[in-house]
Amino acid sequence: CTRGIKNEPVGIGRLERFTSDWAFAHPEEAAAAMDGLREECAAGDELACSIWRGAEGAVSQDLAGKRVAHLQCNVGFDTLALAESAARVTGVDLAPENVRCAQRLAEDFGIGNVEFVEADVCDLPASLNGRFDVAFTSEGVLGWLPDLDAWARGVRRLLVDGGFLYVFDSHPFYLAFDEDKLGRGEYDLAYPYFGKEPDVEDRIGGYASEPKEGVTSYFWMHPVSDILNALVGAGLHIDAFNEFSENFFDSGGHVLSPEKGLYELPGNDGRFPMTFSLRASA
Repeated sequence: CTRGIKNEPVGIGRLERFTSDWAFAHPEEAAAAMDGLREECAAGDELACSIWRGAEGAVSQDLAGKRVAHLQCNVGFDTLALAESAARVTGVDLAPENVRCAQRLAEDFGIGNVEFVEADVCDLPASLNGRFDVAFTSEGVLGWLPDLDAWARGVRRLLVDGGFLYVFDSHPFYLAFDEDKLGRGEYDLAYPYFGKEPDVEDRIGGYASEPKEGVTSYFWMHPVSDILNALVGAGLHIDAFNEFSENFFDSGGHVLSPEKGLYELPGNDGRFPMTFSLRASA
């Protein structure tokens, strides 16, 4: 699956230094930032330590004694957070820089019940089949996947019978808007909700580093129906689907709610969804 960067994810400031395009461009600074995070967390810095407390509540309550696959794990922050509750967690990511950073984080924090695998989530290795009770993926993931059917089939192969998938991601209805105008209170449907062609840009990055020009990135729009039908077609049962007016990142004009740990768009009091979650069982 081709991957790129479209919007700014939650975790502004130094936590952004661990995204793959920045780490690739600045390996020495990325290593230094990783050391700084470890030291600040050990010294009691709440922001530096917050990642270890967060893992999605809807999943963590069910993780005791379970084996978890964290798909598109990036540099493993949530993977390590999930490992606090799970028996063992396997993080999977396409970018080798992400996998290397994640492995070092696990080593630095002495977390032994995790492993990281470099793989395409649309073409997962057979060695992972049937090994997991839970598959987890969140926050800016599905849009980088060109083939949801292949992704869903891979998820089903990962899971034991009775296992489940949990997803938390941007709502495709929200992604149809021009995010810059949305932050100014203007509602411009700039991206076709049912569009089949990816949004193509000639650069990557822009939130964790200066944009890198001359690199083609792709972002696919997946309507809710395509997401649900891919999972059903792969043999999964949809247990729950929820929609939320809050966001997990600030694309402009959002306000962070410390109580919710999410961003709110002024004026969007129940007007339209910005994120969704779903749980599907095998």
